[in-house]
Amino acid sequence: MKPHKIFFAFFLSVTLLASSCKKDKDEETPTPSVPAATSGSLALHFENMVGDSALVMNTESYVTANNDTITVSAFKYYISNIVLTKSGGGTYVENESYHLIDASDLLTGEFTLPNVPFGDYTGITFMIGVDSTRNVSGAQTGALDPVNGMYMGMGAGYIQATLEGLSPQSTSGGHMFMYQVAGFQGIYNPLKTISPTFSGGIATVTSSVIPEIHFKTNLLEWFTTPNNISISAVSMVMSVNSTSLNFADNYADMISVEHIHN
Repeated sequence: MKPHKIFFAFFLSVTLLASSCKKDKDEETPTPSVPAATSGSLALHFENMVGDSALVMNTESYVTANNDTITVSAFKYYISNIVLTKSGGGTYVENESYHLIDASDLLTGEFTLPNVPFGDYTGITFMIGVDSTRNVSGAQTGALDPVNGMYMGMGAGYIQATLEGLSPQSTSGGHMFMYQVAGFQGIYNPLKTISPTFSGGIATVTSSVIPEIHFKTNLLEWFTTPNNISISAVSMVMSVNSTSLNFADNYADMISVEHIHN
């Protein structure tokens, strides 16, 4: 056989052998499997109301339980430390759980909780306000950024909730009223941890469904139960005292679950 034919035959056999070895190796190596998802998301929606009416800022007038007429120019409050209760036991705790609801920006009233384990959830607990740890951590970012106008400084910490506007019953200049509830410790601590009931409803988190919990926040609760507050008697609160605590005690029940979508 001629040398060049011998070389060609050798080259062909080596190539076929290498190809066969590669094929065998590929067949022996299993394709990595993708782990099945174990968690999804859950959406929260907060709708700011005045009684049974949706809040309209600056133009609409409303009447409180004390027959005071109000027009609202600012309504903000913190929701923090969210915990979901799972049917049969277990909880989901949101990481970095701080949300500022601002009635002048509807987008702030809607947010999604990530990495919620699949399952049926029958309850929720959260705080109205910012916990004491973050109040002594100085000015921060995101919902806790001072640019939001809700930080008083290290002494009083964050304004946990604020309600401002105009009322002919106000004795302040320009008939303004302004209630800024701050503080986080001591006898006037306004922080409220609440658990609005699902009333038998269930939020079911699956790989294909993002349930939605819709809340109603009734700002009229600021003025009644357990403390009857008239605007003529109290037009301004901008410090930590018994009056600011009275407002916090009142608004502790301003948030309720309206309905749940699955």
